Amino acid sequence: MLKKLREWQTSNWHLGVNAVIVFAVISLTIVGLVTLASASQSFSAERQNIFLKQTIALTLATIAGIVLMFVDIEKIKKYAYVVAAGALLALVLVLIPGIGKSVNGAQRWIGLGVINVQPSDLAKIALVLVLARYLSDNQRRIDSFLHGYILPGIWIGVFCILVLVEPDFGTAFLCGCVGLGLLFLSGARLIYLLPSLFGAVFLFSVAVFFDPIRLKRITAFLDVEGNKSDGAYQLWQGILAFGAGGLYGEGLGQGRQQMAFLPEAHNDFIFPVIGEELGFFFTAGIAILFLMIFIVGYISLKNAPTLYHFILVAGALFFIVFQALINMGVVTGLLPTKGMSLPFISYGGSNLIVMYSFVGLILNVFRNWAKSPLPMAREL
Repeated sequence: MLKKLREWQTSNWHLGVNAVIVFAVISLTIVGLVTLASASQSFSAERQNIFLKQTIALTLATIAGIVLMFVDIEKIKKYAYVVAAGALLALVLVLIPGIGKSVNGAQRWIGLGVINVQPSDLAKIALVLVLARYLSDNQRRIDSFLHGYILPGIWIGVFCILVLVEPDFGTAFLCGCVGLGLLFLSGARLIYLLPSLFGAVFLFSVAVFFDPIRLKRITAFLDVEGNKSDGAYQLWQGILAFGAGGLYGEGLGQGRQQMAFLPEAHNDFIFPVIGEELGFFFTAGIAILFLMIFIVGYISLKNAPTLYHFILVAGALFFIVFQALINMGVVTGLLPTKGMSLPFISYGGSNLIVMYSFVGLILNVFRNWAKSPLPMAREL
């Protein structure tokens, strides 16, 4: 009787969690589509079809999310290394002239018909899958130097280096942080992880120092108003957009910053457009939706039956929420300017597909937890 009651409670808990996550994701997606429709009015004729492209990407993303929600979770584990190898191959191919497309000095995209695929986005989900597989297979040896640090560190390092070469400093930094975070949560020893963290920060700083464009962004970030006509122009226009919107906003389609004043208004800097047109309360609501996803996911982690399930959910949550935090931190002037999209909202097909894939993985894992909850101590 007690066991059946607990199974019923667990099942209903996960149904509630799934409902919260689905509600948050759908709400964020709708906000993104509405804002893109508004922002696209100011674009040139050849770019006014971004709403249509995003709708097509959303269809593909929904299909990917549904497939990953119902596919056998153990089959995903079985092919984790294959997925990782495919992602690494894509990261290499994008660097080859003629295959990879260069935009604004960065070689990050592979053209596939009407959409451009960004391999660094695929690297995010591949990294989570391969670490979940490896760490769960080596759970009993996770505190060893070789199996709990060197070997998983190689996976993390290879992904980060290939992304960094594109160059994409932000995604490389994000992948490194998520990777080390998952190692820590798996039980890897801090005495190994901390030197890696400090070393990564040092190497990242050196790379920025010898890259004039990135260095200029850092120095401009330290004095936004003094560089508002040069290195901090985009950030300054974003801050002006937030200020113009006030508490309640100017109204949809009434914002001035999207009228060619704010670069990447449909992509990395879509959050200030929302702030100007819909106001502070609406932007706060968006932040709350991301917080909801993280909180319900984090609370549910205590029910993870295996380390594999735990890492899948934790990795997906980290990539969704940390990317959102970085984007919102950048456009509000809390972090140096870095091109990173706002999950579910910014324009971009490959990122939308990957984010929906993460959601599908989370819902899949929760569905399996509801079927086979861990036994209570008194039942053992």
